[in-house]
Amino acid sequence: MLTATEKKEIDHEISLVPFKKASVIEALKIVQQHRGWISDESVEAIAAYLEISPAEVDSVATFYNLIFRRPVGRHVILICDSISCYVMGYRPLRKALEEKLQLQMGETSADDRFTLLPNVCLGCCDRAPALMIDKDLYTDVEPAMLDDIFKKYT
Repeated sequence: MLTATEKKEIDHEISLVPFKKASVIEALKIVQQHRGWISDESVEAIAAYLEISPAEVDSVATFYNLIFRRPVGRHVILICDSISCYVMGYRPLRKALEEKLQLQMGETSADDRFTLLPNVCLGCCDRAPALMIDKDLYTDVEPAMLDDIFKKYT
């Protein structure tokens, strides 16, 4: 079930588009902002509210890589694994992240602070390798920079 706040925010997005279902991405983002991730129950609630099928909502949620269909940590780390980042240092950066965080790609730390996920492209191939923590983009990242980067997220 959607909260009154979620419904109000979704209603605003609905008012901006010609059809209710055109607001499905924004509805997913709104619910995720409030709940941290999109559960099956959230998919069903959004579908009912937008008067579309849960399968339609789920197909958007699973396509859009910034919608999380399972719980994630307080800080989501996306490491770009595009060919540009791969060539420019993806492997040593990934290894350093996994060692620093004591987790593997796709995992969430035991304290629920961090989730490490791959991303096919962060759109800054000229500044590879890149990673994003929450909404903060870091480019030209070298393993030696990680301690300074992570000071912001403790």
